[in-house]
Amino acid sequence: MTDIRGAAPALRQSSERTAHTMSGYGMLIVLLLPVAGVVLAISQIDRMADAFVVLLLFASAILFLFVIVGFYLLQPNQAAAILLFGDYRGTDRTTGLRWTWPWMLKKKVSVRANNIISERIKVNDLRGNPIEMAAQVVWRVTDTAQALFDVDDYRAFVNVQIEAAVRTIGSRYPYDDFEHQEVTLRGNHDQVGSELRTELIARLAVAGITVDECGFTHLAYAQEIAGAMLRRQQAQAVVAARQTLVEGAVGMVEMALDQLSAKNVVELDDERRAAMVSNLMVVLCGERDTQPIVNAGSLYQ
Repeated sequence: MTDIRGAAPALRQSSERTAHTMSGYGMLIVLLLPVAGVVLAISQIDRMADAFVVLLLFASAILFLFVIVGFYLLQPNQAAAILLFGDYRGTDRTTGLRWTWPWMLKKKVSVRANNIISERIKVNDLRGNPIEMAAQVVWRVTDTAQALFDVDDYRAFVNVQIEAAVRTIGSRYPYDDFEHQEVTLRGNHDQVGSELRTELIARLAVAGITVDECGFTHLAYAQEIAGAMLRRQQAQAVVAARQTLVEGAVGMVEMALDQLSAKNVVELDDERRAAMVSNLMVVLCGERDTQPIVNAGSLYQ
């Protein structure tokens, strides 16, 4: 089977550069010239030949259209890519009234921050459990040439890459974990969000787009397993709590026995030590308050 991928031409990467444009305010003065020509032609119509008047009016109209077509406005955090017959000639980021040659095509691009909340998608986490995820991403264009010419539609490209990145991060970690203390989607929001941002920056670099902030807005088990996983979480939480309680109780019993022996408060043989350990563990690990019973006799009675 022939591999045809090597025959595909490489993507020609664009790069933003500054366009050669002019301030529109200076061209407003030039715009007065055709107006003055029309006024002159009308005022001197009786003294000039008809052909000269027509020529002056025609030239004034052409000059007026030539100047007026070249104007364009740029707001703050807005750029205009300048093209000459499809060839990229540069980007103008200067705000205000601008002017360039009338045959230049001007394509405006917003470089402001954009906020998008993705749709909820179903992903299998590291353990294979279906979960629902949605992300909020703040992105902006940093290279207008790449955004316009290296991808077909950079806004649609952002949406697709956000979904792909969320799926990648969602399948990289388990939703939750009580046993191994691993990094989880639910318990490590900052770390997982940072990895999502890194993943998105790498994916969107080809379009000249960066990500300023991102995080998950929705994270839950899918409906078909939500009930079962909730019971599992509750059981795991109970087990983890019991384990912590037992570890603490063992430490307290050990400390009590050591202090009794060190201070020579009482001499305990192995059987009495076992009985004391049993009683203390019951008291410390019990869910309800214990009722004390006073033993009036000895342990062997």
